[in-house]
Amino acid sequence: MRGRPRGGLRRAPVIVIGAAATLAVVVSACSSSSKNAADSRHASSTSSKGSGQAPGSPSPTASPTPVTPQLRLSPANGSTTANPAGVATVSVTNGSLHGVTLLSSSGAHIKLAESADGSSVRTAQELGYGRTYTWSGQAVGAEGSPVRVSGRFRTINPGHIMSAHVNIGDGEHVGIAAPIIIRFDGHVHDRAAVEKALSVRTSPATIGSWGWLPDDADGSRVHWRPERYWTPGTHVAVSANLLGVDYGGGVYGEESITSRFAIGRSQITKADINSHRLVVYRDNKVVFNFPASYGLQSDPNRNTHNGVHITMEKYPIKYMSNPAYGYSNVPERWAVRISNNGEFIHDNDSTDGVQGSANVTHGCVNLNATNAKLYYDSVLYGDPVIVSGSPIPLSAADGDVYDWTVPWVKWKAMSALG
Repeated sequence: MRGRPRGGLRRAPVIVIGAAATLAVVVSACSSSSKNAADSRHASSTSSKGSGQAPGSPSPTASPTPVTPQLRLSPANGSTTANPAGVATVSVTNGSLHGVTLLSSSGAHIKLAESADGSSVRTAQELGYGRTYTWSGQAVGAEGSPVRVSGRFRTINPGHIMSAHVNIGDGEHVGIAAPIIIRFDGHVHDRAAVEKALSVRTSPATIGSWGWLPDDADGSRVHWRPERYWTPGTHVAVSANLLGVDYGGGVYGEESITSRFAIGRSQITKADINSHRLVVYRDNKVVFNFPASYGLQSDPNRNTHNGVHITMEKYPIKYMSNPAYGYSNVPERWAVRISNNGEFIHDNDSTDGVQGSANVTHGCVNLNATNAKLYYDSVLYGDPVIVSGSPIPLSAADGDVYDWTVPWVKWKAMSALG
C-alpha cells in the first residue's frame, strides 16, 4: 500500500479521457468518410451562395466617388494689385477647361493661350494699368461633373507712370562704338529694379554692361556698351520690359520697349591734332586722308578735346552759335556731331587755306566742302572718332556720350547691379 500513491485510482480516468479526446480530434480532422466530405462540400456551397459570387471570383469593389475638378486662379479672385505685365492664369486638376474667356471691363476679349492638355489657360497680351478683368467658362471632371469658372481681378493703378526711349531704332545699322542708350522722362529712384528689366542679346556673343550716367535736365539715362568695339555684322536685340516696373517714389514704367538692329562695317576715324590730318579707316584700310584744321590750341576754350568720341548725328546744314566769340546762327554744311559740347566735323570754307597746316577753329574739325561731303556720306551713328594730341580730355562735362573715355572696370561699376 505504501508504493501506490493515495488518490491514484481516482486520477487514472482523467488521463484516459484526455487521450480519447485528443484522438477524436485527430480522427475528425483526417476523416475521409463520405458523410464528412459531403458536409464539407455542403459548407462550401452554402458559403458561395451566401456571398453571391462563384467560387474563386474576386471580391466586389465599391464604385469610385466622382472627383470634383479643383480650380486655381492667378491672380487670386478679388485681387486689386495685379501686375499689368504679368500673366493671368486659370488651371485645373482632375479635369479640363472648356470655353474659358477673360473680358475687360469694357467688354474686350483678352487673347488667351491654352495648354496642350486643356488643363490651363493664360493671358497672351499685356493687361495695362487700372483695369478690371473677369473670368468665365467651366471645368469638366473625368466623370462629367462641371464646375463653373468665375473670378475677377484688377491691375494696379499707380499715381504716376514714366516713359522711356531707346536711341537705336529697329532695322538700323550702326557703328562699332555705338552705345545703346535708354532715356527716362524723369528721375529713376530704384535703378536696380529697372536694370533687372533690361536685356541685350547679341549674335555673336558680346561682353558688355549697363552703366548709369548722372541725371541730366531730361531725366535719368542708362547706357550699354561692349567691353571692346562691336564685331561688324553683330545682330543685337534690346528688351526693356518696363511696363509694371516700380521705379520707386510712386512711379511705374509706362510701357515696354524693344529694338533690333545690326552693327555695320568697321569705320574708325583718327584725328591727330598735331598732324592737321583726318584719316578714315574702313575695315582696317585707309579710305580718306583729309587735310583738316582743329581747335585753336592757344585758347583752352577752343581746343578740340582728346579721346574717343563717336559720331552722334548729322545735318546737311547746321546753324551754329557761340555768342562769347561773336557769332550766331552761322550755317555750316555737312555737319557731323561728335560730342555734345559743340564739336562737329564739317565744311568751313573760311579755313580752307590753313587746313592741313594750322589749327584755328573754335573746337570743331574743319574740312573743305568736297571732303566734308565725302565724310558726311560715309558715317553711321556710333563710328568712333579718336582725337589725339590735345591737352584737354573729353569728359562727362562734354555731354552725355563719353562712354569710351571710361575704363572698363570703372564702367562695370556704374551698373546698379554691381
